[in-house]
Amino acid sequence: MATAGTNLSAYDKATIPNAKNFRFGIVVSEWNGTITQGLFQGAFDALLDCGAIKENIVRWNVPGAFELIYGCKKMTESYEMLDAVIAIGTVIQGETKHFDFVCEGVTQGIKDLNVQGDIPVIFCVLTDNTMQQSIDRSGGKHGNKGTEAAIAAIKMAQLKKDAKF
Repeated sequence: MATAGTNLSAYDKATIPNAKNFRFGIVVSEWNGTITQGLFQGAFDALLDCGAIKENIVRWNVPGAFELIYGCKKMTESYEMLDAVIAIGTVIQGETKHFDFVCEGVTQGIKDLNVQGDIPVIFCVLTDNTMQQSIDRSGGKHGNKGTEAAIAAIKMAQLKKDAKF
């Protein structure tokens, strides 16, 4: 397991660009809301910790993980001044192949947004076998994947800024 013994919330602020002048969007799935709220809080707190201004963070909710794609697409179209968007969701293995289809679709959809768009979309979708694994990665014993996504968003926002001619 990749996260065994790893705290997803650990980062060195000295290596992170200051987020004061960046604007972020966060699209959050309502499905498994306890988990996604924990991921959102980790992302939100890390953005603020790294200098982001609360008023420069926009949150939209969507019903489920599959809807993250549309939500992120519309957010990037509605807020062209955003520097990065974070897609937050969780899909937990069940008894059917639904898990496989949703995970594949969301992964490919967010990948497509990154390839086709000009605003980086950060993948913060847990794809766990059990609820406990999701709990452990959304503020539990492995830290918070939302925090890790926020750090990635800041770094990609800086890359986007640096890549402009």
